[in-house]
Amino acid sequence: MAYNEQELAAVKEFLYKIADDQLIIGHRNSEWTGLGPLVEEDIAFSSIAQDKIGQAQHIYEILHNLGEADADTIAFTRDASLFKCCHLTEYPIGEYDFSLVRNFFFNHAEMLRFEMLASSSLEDLAKLAKKYRGEIKYHVMHSDTWIKQLGKANEESHNRMQAAVNNTINLALGIFEESDSADTLKSMGVFEGEKVLQSRWLETILPILESASLKLPESSNWQPAYGGRKGVHTEFLQPLIYEMGEVFRLDPKAEW
Repeated sequence: MAYNEQELAAVKEFLYKIADDQLIIGHRNSEWTGLGPLVEEDIAFSSIAQDKIGQAQHIYEILHNLGEADADTIAFTRDASLFKCCHLTEYPIGEYDFSLVRNFFFNHAEMLRFEMLASSSLEDLAKLAKKYRGEIKYHVMHSDTWIKQLGKANEESHNRMQAAVNNTINLALGIFEESDSADTLKSMGVFEGEKVLQSRWLETILPILESASLKLPESSNWQPAYGGRKGVHTEFLQPLIYEMGEVFRLDPKAEW
């Protein structure tokens, strides 16, 4: 499909947003390797991290086909201000409750996003969205299982999980920061929009949280953490980017 200048810019921005989210949360999840409370969780988080980074690479390859640099250069040489990831993905892993809640919020948003993208007019992205379904279904299953178990395990567990939900919701809402090109993407048939996605996300996660005896804070208290989609990031992103790109800077021919 041939795009005019405005359409091409809108598509590229959208693809960067998705891929950067996956790359950064993938690397954050990889930090649990060797640290998980169970051997099975070391394996699970490592597997999820690998999937996310692989998904990012495939989307960076679409960007390359649209005239951007190759995937490695995109991933490892940009400064933080050029990344489009949301703040949720940037924070260090913290305690296990935070990482589990972060994955729960993010994985459901990602699952629903790719369900929407399966019918996108951007054919290469639609094909990837269909391909990713199995991987993301596993990610959602993993996070749902732990949310339900720990939300109802005992008083301490419940309190910690509820605190993590309370402390993470504003970061999660940053996933749905709308871009200035939202109308362009919708008119092109690429994506219906972040507001639609957020509405479906809330409809999906609320019953799951309720089944875990957890709840979201009142919406009147929500303060979405916006800025990431426009290149305004937390203090945690630039050090992570430097760490991710260390090997690439030493040997640009290294494969990831």
